[in-house]
Amino acid sequence: MQQEEKGRFEIKKWYPVAFWSWSLKVEHCAICKNHIMEKCIECEGKEQKEICNTQQGKCGHAYHEHCIRQWLKTKNTCPLDNKQWEEEKKGI
Repeated sequence: MQQEEKGRFEIKKWYPVAFWSWSLKVEHCAICKNHIMEKCIECEGKEQKEICNTQQGKCGHAYHEHCIRQWLKTKNTCPLDNKQWEEEKKGI
């Protein structure tokens, strides 16, 4: 009978991790200062497990949906470049 050769190590468990991000001009919401892929301050306070949606303007700047909605109640411009706000993408 031939003995089975064992390797130097054996993998018992494996937990792969991957990082990714959208191709955006900005990484942080200029309104609340949180990372664009994290929850906004409003969503953090609610402790909800849902994803905090984002919006991107035609100017290329992105913000959390709650943040830009609150901003647009008083000004209809992009917070970073003061151009007229026109939504290009939602839920990026």
